[in-house]
Amino acid sequence: MKRTIWRKLIREDVEGGVYSRAVCTRFPPEPNGYLHIGSAFAIHTNYDMARRFNGVFNLRFDDTNPLKEDMEYVKAIIEDIEWLGCSPGEHIYYGSDYSEQIYSSAVALIRKGKAYVCDLSPEEVTAFRGTLTEPGTNSPYRERTVEENLSLFSGMRNGEYPSGSRVLRAKIDMGSPNINLRDPILYRILHAEHYRTGEAWCIYPLYDFAHPIQDAIEGVTHSLCSLEFKDHRPLYEWVLNELETAEAPKQREFGRVNLTGVVTSKRYLRQLVAGNYVEGWDDPRLPTLRGLRRRGFTPESIKSFVLGIGMVRNQTMVDFSMLEHSLRQDLKAKAPSVMAVLDPLKVVITNYSGQAGENFELLEIDNNSENPELGTRKVPFSGVVYIEREDFMEEPSPGFRRLTTGGEVRLKGAYIIKCNEVVKDAATGEITELRCTYDLETKSGSGFNGRKVKGTLHWVSAGHGIRADVYLYEKLLKDNEGPKGDTGTWGDVINPDSVKLLKNCLLEPFVEGALPEAKFQFMRHGYFCADSKRSGEDRLVFNRIVPLKDSWKGKK
Repeated sequence: MKRTIWRKLIREDVEGGVYSRAVCTRFPPEPNGYLHIGSAFAIHTNYDMARRFNGVFNLRFDDTNPLKEDMEYVKAIIEDIEWLGCSPGEHIYYGSDYSEQIYSSAVALIRKGKAYVCDLSPEEVTAFRGTLTEPGTNSPYRERTVEENLSLFSGMRNGEYPSGSRVLRAKIDMGSPNINLRDPILYRILHAEHYRTGEAWCIYPLYDFAHPIQDAIEGVTHSLCSLEFKDHRPLYEWVLNELETAEAPKQREFGRVNLTGVVTSKRYLRQLVAGNYVEGWDDPRLPTLRGLRRRGFTPESIKSFVLGIGMVRNQTMVDFSMLEHSLRQDLKAKAPSVMAVLDPLKVVITNYSGQAGENFELLEIDNNSENPELGTRKVPFSGVVYIEREDFMEEPSPGFRRLTTGGEVRLKGAYIIKCNEVVKDAATGEITELRCTYDLETKSGSGFNGRKVKGTLHWVSAGHGIRADVYLYEKLLKDNEGPKGDTGTWGDVINPDSVKLLKNCLLEPFVEGALPEAKFQFMRHGYFCADSKRSGEDRLVFNRIVPLKDSWKGKK
């Protein structure tokens, strides 16, 4: 289902006067972890719909589970949503602020005979619920009087009973084909300190009960959520109907989006972090927004990716290359293109004498061939440069178009050089140096067209290059899933080549002083980002965001 259909549904409500208030959507994360790419899909879906109808987008923290929630996650979620460009402005709310109203709603249901206090153990509740093919069995406590239920529920709030000893359940239908309507639990006892309300409460509502009430309190009109809540929609509507909610919000569902080769399950992400299989929640191999940001993905590329998927009806597996394609499309006209030699091989130009008495000269090179508005820069060229080791073959294989013994290539933006001699380490036989000559008449931009060469190489001047460490990232998992079975471990499924560190790479001086998250295209290597965690004044560290080759184009 594309967004056009969603817009049609909302437009019909607006034009039909279903609501006397503005369109309002919401994103309701539980502050027990960090947001990931699936969260971005839900955020953009709700934010986009509100914006299209000049409505309101709420960020509401579903913080009714004191055991896992923390202010650390609240701050991170707000920062990530702001970074995505989906700011809720002043519309930031907390479910815990509605504790009294939710409690009063539960009391109202008890008074209507629609809720009761149940003493069954968690195991008994599960056993009494029945199966997909067999109806459930009524709790022996289902017919307690209104007065008794009110008294017991008051005692639950006042801390008179231990954790887990009693629950408040809705009285609906234990024979319903929808298991979610078989007297679902509305409240449980939990003696634990809450990160915001402290010890003010020892009973907490379950999400299915709190969610519709919170939506109604905030004036939400369209509660857009993932497909896993579709079977919960009848309960959402039952709560609002029994509470006689005027202009009740509508729940509608969209499919979940998963990416190949990455983990989006919050439980699995927590296992990876806790088990030290990754650096942390911001590891550049993770699909958390913090990890994607540190790796170098932009808010614009993520938005383009989400909009490109559209509104899906079912759980959908999307190839990670589609996200990489969105990043390339965003950066190709934004990022300066610089020369970076990741595996340096020394080249001595034996006949180079410099210009105007200097031992180097400055050559003018475009910052981005896709975008002339980014201008040009001056790149130092000298008699000693470094090229990529893989750009030279002493005995070239068929089709090799780079530098060979006796062969010529052009150095990007500079001159044509010819390799005359190969210097090797006497002990290992490894090539340590190439000795070449250059042709002064072949300077780029001079109009020389006397002869053509088949290859053009990037390079960095030895006396001017900036040392840097570079991390090359591949997908985290060997396949698209986590450990299989009871005996599987993360060590079995993690790609051993998911990260590779290259030390002492040489970059042209244009990158000196690059700020954290600054992005560049390294010629022939891909798009890179200055690591916000490792990079500093004393050492530059770059992460490869994506290589230049775009596999998504071929798959399309």
